[in-house]
Amino acid sequence: MRILLLGKNGQVGWEAQHALAPLGEVVALDRSGRDGLCGDLGQPDALAATVRELAPAVIVNAAAYTAVDKAESEPALAQRINADAVGVLAREAAALGALLVHYSTDYVFDGSGERPWREDDATGPLSVYGTTKLAGEDAIRDSGCDHLIFRTSWVHAARGGNFARTMLRLAAERERLTVIDDQIGAPTGADLIADVSAHAIRSTLADSSLCGTYHLAASGQTSWHGYASFVIEAARAAGRPLAVREIAPIPTSSYPTPAVRPLNSRLDTTRLRIRFGLHLPDWREGVSRMLVEIG
Repeated sequence: MRILLLGKNGQVGWEAQHALAPLGEVVALDRSGRDGLCGDLGQPDALAATVRELAPAVIVNAAAYTAVDKAESEPALAQRINADAVGVLAREAAALGALLVHYSTDYVFDGSGERPWREDDATGPLSVYGTTKLAGEDAIRDSGCDHLIFRTSWVHAARGGNFARTMLRLAAERERLTVIDDQIGAPTGADLIADVSAHAIRSTLADSSLCGTYHLAASGQTSWHGYASFVIEAARAAGRPLAVREIAPIPTSSYPTPAVRPLNSRLDTTRLRIRFGLHLPDWREGVSRMLVEIG
């Protein structure tokens, strides 16, 4: 079986290369492509030609426009990558009879309330990023292709820059940090997302009734302030020299950004856990592992 993986150097894509390997031949591409193959979602025609040439049984799209604030000033580019190109992938998947796996976000919701979001809740994105990600989801569903859409949130990995690295750097430089405490979600490891994806792909290829939209996040919940506090406490316990003495909580209103962030990023993962027979570990487990990896 051939699997086309797009976004191979992103957080999820990097982990997916390993998680998907036991399932079949993985052709992993990034924007630069290789051997005449295109992995750039900004070039939909070339991308479609690549899908036709490879004729994969599974397409895993781990690529996206993820610069949330920058998207506010580049809506056309965000739309082309997060929606138009995804629609191309969906149509090509439908023509091939391939399974399309795609990653979306809690930003498709308006962040209201305190109840974890369910898959069938009304959407209401607050930003260009959220709007284009929702448009990508809709394009997949409209195409009629077999698909798995995984909405996730607060993704972290040891590879590349992330919130934990930033907090550790600042904690070494400053005695006082201010961190938002009224946005609530679950930090979710890219490795967990990749492992769950591989399991779900195998199950769905055997039973197409499992196709659909799912929420995928680690269990438990915290704020960015709670996340930062956990990271810094763990680093201090490990003997890391830190200057920070205070981590002060602040509201989102005290830290304005071009894109509006949802306050409630909780995702209800019941459907995923029941249909695929999965256990999703507490967010602290994934963060602890990441901290060991980044040293």
